Formats: sequence, C-alpha cells, structure tokens
Amino acid sequence: MTMLKDIFSKLFAMFLGSQSYSERLIRIVIVITLLLLCVTIASAQEDNLGTEVVNIVKPYTPSISDAFKVKETPVLNDSVNTTKKKVEYQIFSVPVASTFTPAKGQATSVEKAKPIRQYDNYATLGFGNYTSILAELYSNFQISRTDNAGFFLRHNSSQGGIDDVRIENKYYDTRLDGNYTSRQKDITYSADAGIEHQLVNWYGLPVYFDALSEEFINGIDAQQTYFGGYVGGSLALQDSFFEKATANLRFFTDSYSSSEFNFSAQPEFSFPLTQFILKVDGDVNYLSGSFDRGLFGTSGTSYSYLNAGVSPSLVYVDEDLTLSLGVAGYVGLDTENSESNFFIYPRIAASYRLVDELLIVYGGADGGLRQNTYYSFVEENPFVSPTLQIMPTSELYNAFGGLKGKLSNSVGYNVRASYGKEENKPLFQANPVIDVAPSEGYEYGNSFGLVYDDVNTLAVFGELKVEVNDSFALGINAEYFSYSMTNEPEAWNLPDLKATLFTNFDITDEIYAGASIFYVGERSILFTGDIGIFGDGMVEFRTLDSFIDANVHIGYRVNERLSIFAKGSNLVGENYERWQHFPVQGIQGLVGATYKFDWQ
Repeated sequence: MTMLKDIFSKLFAMFLGSQSYSERLIRIVIVITLLLLCVTIASAQEDNLGTEVVNIVKPYTPSISDAFKVKETPVLNDSVNTTKKKVEYQIFSVPVASTFTPAKGQATSVEKAKPIRQYDNYATLGFGNYTSILAELYSNFQISRTDNAGFFLRHNSSQGGIDDVRIENKYYDTRLDGNYTSRQKDITYSADAGIEHQLVNWYGLPVYFDALSEEFINGIDAQQTYFGGYVGGSLALQDSFFEKATANLRFFTDSYSSSEFNFSAQPEFSFPLTQFILKVDGDVNYLSGSFDRGLFGTSGTSYSYLNAGVSPSLVYVDEDLTLSLGVAGYVGLDTENSESNFFIYPRIAASYRLVDELLIVYGGADGGLRQNTYYSFVEENPFVSPTLQIMPTSELYNAFGGLKGKLSNSVGYNVRASYGKEENKPLFQANPVIDVAPSEGYEYGNSFGLVYDDVNTLAVFGELKVEVNDSFALGINAEYFSYSMTNEPEAWNLPDLKATLFTNFDITDEIYAGASIFYVGERSILFTGDIGIFGDGMVEFRTLDSFIDANVHIGYRVNERLSIFAKGSNLVGENYERWQHFPVQGIQGLVGATYKFDWQ
C-alpha cells in the first residue's frame, strides 16, 4: 500500500503542475480514475474469493469476409493521340442487260438396278473328245411357304480311247437324288433318297501282257458294274434339349453278287448350364455285307459290325474364346466273329482370338471309330476287286494346332500341323496275277485289294484364300505327309505331298472364266509279279511318279437364261497313272450349254 501511495502522490503533483485550467481538469479526472482502479486491485488482493473453473462453450461458426472489388479507372497517358479517319465507300454501278430466265426445278428420279431373277431349275448338256457326255438336270419345287422338294440328275460318261491301252476302258456314272424339306416354326425335318449306277473296266493290265495276242486281250471281260441306293432324313427342334438327329440307310451291290447294307444314325443333345453348354452326341453304325468269292478262287466272305458311341462335352463360348472339352466312348461288336472291343477317344478343341479377326490360334485332339465300307472304297478307288476284307479303323488320336485369320478383308489364311495314330488303316495294294488261267476280269493283276496296318501320320497344311468380290476368287493350299508304319515297309499309294490352286473370275458382265491345278506327289507301290505262269513272282518296291493336272473353263452368258461354256482338262497332256497300271485320258475338251428355267 505504501508503494501505491507514493505513486499516486507523484502523479498528482505532475498533473497539478500544469498551468492550463482545461489541462488541470483532464488530469484530475485521470487521477480519480486511476485511484479507483488501484483501490479495486488492492481490494482484490486483500479478499480471498476462492477458485472456480468456468468452461465457456460456443460452436465454431466460420464466416467469410466480404470481398470488395477495387474500382479504379485507368488513366491513359499516351503522348500521342490519333483520331480515326472516317472512311467513305462509293459503288460505281452500271446496268447490264440480261435475257436469263431461271428454269423451274424438277425432281430427279433414281434409277433402280434391275433385280437378278432367280430360277429354280437348270439343265446342262456338254460333249467332248473321247466321246464324253456331261448331263445335269436340277429342279426345285416350292410346295408351300414352308415346304419344298427337288431332284438332281447327273450323268458323266466316256467311251474310252486311252493311248496304249488295249483293253476296254469306257465308263459311266449316273446318279439321281431327291429331297423334301419342311421348315416349321419350331421344327425342321427333311427326307432324301437316291439311286446310282456306275460302270468301269479293270483296264490296267501289267506290262507283261503287252506281248500277248489281240485275241487273248479281247477275251478278257474286265467290266464291273456298281448299283446302289439310299434313303435318309433329319429332324431338328427349336428351343429344346434335343437339337438334331440324322439317319441314313444305304444299299450297295455289284455285278459279282457282292452286297452291303449300312445304317447310321447321329442324335445330338444340348443342355444349357450356367456358363457352359453340355452337349451329348450319339453315333450308331451297323454294317452287314458279303462277297461271293475270294481272290484266289476261295469261298466268299461275310462281315457284320455294330459300333455304338456317345460323346459328352462341355462347350464354353465368349467373345474371344471357344472351348470344348469332351471324350468319346465306343463299343465295337464284330458280330460275324463274336468279338467286342471298347474304345475311348479324346474330343478336345479350343480357339482364341488374339487380334480380332487377324489372328486366331486353335488346337485340340480328336479321335473316333470309323467304319469302312465297300461303298466308300469304291468311291475312292473304283478299280478294287470284289474280294475285299472290310473292318473298321480306330483313330486313337489326332492332335492338331494352328493359326488362321485374315490379312485383310479379302485375304484369309490357315496354317495347321497335326500328328495322329490310326489302328487298322486301310491301304490300297495291287493284286497279283493268278497262277492258273484267270477266269475273272479282276484276276490279271489289274485290280486292287486292301492291307491294314497301324500308321502314325505327321501332316503340315497351309492355305491362302483371296476373295476380292463376287467377281474374283483365288485360293491355294498344300499339305505335306510323313508316315511311320508298324508292319508294312511303305504307306502304299499314299502321296507325300498334295497341292491345289484354283481361281474364278468375271472378265466382263457376260464372260467368266476359271482354272484349277492339282499336284499329287510320289506314291510308293508294291509291284508283284504273277505266282508262276507269267513270271517268277518276285516282289519289288516301286514309286509312282508325281503328276500335275491343269484344268480351265470359260463361259459366256448369252442372256439371263442361257450360257455356253468350254472346259479343258489335263491340259499338261500327260497320261499319268492315278493308280498303278491305270493311265488316265490325255488332253480332254468339252463344250456345252446351261439353260435356266421355271416350270410355270
């Protein structure tokens, strides 16, 4: 307190020392205020009021201060001020006399292209050298909006005349096929039937018959006639687990009392799953046949097989990947010899689109039990003898992989390599000359029999196709084969290389043309002499030369109904041997016409 009194006395003396009345008054007020403040502080120091904590809670409410735009008018301090000059425009107008009168506009009509008329029927007739005849007749009948029927008649024949062939070598091939199809809303079914007639001659006599007289040669009846027929049909359902079923029954016979019946059926089922589709395919094949005699005058043989199989697979398809994982199981019954076998084969296939349609990689493994028939052998080689041994071929596996795609919108390619193993693969082999005086036309070493062997095959295939438009197409493909045999020393009559080149194009709207070239490489053959009457019966391994067969055709469309054409075959002119001892006709030419029409 003493210290406070000293301070106040000094302040009071300082304030009262001023001479001005107003200043003295102000200082007195300040002094009184300070005295009151000091008394309050002193009282606060002397009285003990205690301690208490007070929490003041207030929510935080941020606010944004107003922003004010600075308004300032800039001042231009240019030392030189120029005034824009006023520009005045003047037009020098001169009147020009004109007699132009605008024409009234007219709408231009669009010329519509004339629709191409489609005809349901056509007939073709052509004639060529070697007294050859080509005839075709196709007809289709629209019964209703959903049903139609049709038939196709084909005839191809030649009176022979092959150079240096002394025995009759004419041939005939006539076939008639008919069909009926009905396409309903939820079901599609069809039926088809046909008959066929072929006439060939075993004209391929070995060279050691060249020294025999014409009387002996003319006494050989080397003619063979084949006759067959079939009936079949198919059934397909929409939106059903049962997708499709096909069935076929074929009958086949020849002029030597050989006969064969073959029935086959293939049902197909499909069950959609969450992401996969379960497909189940069935296969039933029954074959029964007989040959009236054996090659060496022995008694005839009969054969009968029943093969039944089922192949379940899981199929997955998305935008780029297609995958099928399956297996096939077969039961094979040799009912003639009371034998049975069970087979399992892989059924795996996959493809993946790497670069859109430019590059697609694919691969897999396949297999199956293939029933060989007398009819299928005749279709491949009509010069077989009616003394064959028929049995099925088991393809244990065929693993393959490749690349395919498009180099452009008009150029496509396919490259594939495969390796497979087959049990009881049939190979054509020339029959020997019979020891005693031959009595049948196929016993002069001029026919083919069969041998079976287990074969491993390596194949490499390549193909290139060009389709610029509907007026031009070009294609080339080649396939190389390498065989590994189990028992036989060579793969008889199987080529090591095959190649094909074809093209079709329109020269003008009326003129069209095309060409095709086939190349078949060398084939190994077993040259067997007779058993004793004409030689020593020695066996030699030989090779048939490779050959090229070039063909061209050109046509002219006279009008929308009639066109005329000319064809040339084997233009290289070589009488190559397609089969051992069987040379083909040389250069062949044929001219003809095709006429399109409607019955109504």
